[in-house]
Amino acid sequence: MKKNPKKITAPEPHAFTYLTNHSHVLVALDTDPELRVRDLASFVGITERAVQRILSDLEEAGAIKIERVGRRNRYRIQRGGRLRHSLEEHCTIGGLLSWVHSGARSRGGD
Repeated sequence: MKKNPKKITAPEPHAFTYLTNHSHVLVALDTDPELRVRDLASFVGITERAVQRILSDLEEAGAIKIERVGRRNRYRIQRGGRLRHSLEEHCTIGGLLSWVHSGARSRGGD
């Protein structure tokens, strides 16, 4: 069952977020693996071109697999893959996604 990811408002230019846009794309795809690039860009608050670069990065790193289904793509997250930075390499992609989603569940899905 597809969940509708909430549209994200991009932070102010001087502000920062704790997670990267790569993480934001993974979270959105975990919510709906058939999101279009346009929808991903809208949800994450970045350009379509930036989403395309991120998807390419994630595929090259083995974090996602892209399957063509008709005229659309389906993105399969490789949840067992490890995070890349040495501070987080003990964590899996699935662990990160579970942690993010558990926060939404504890707030009642907000």
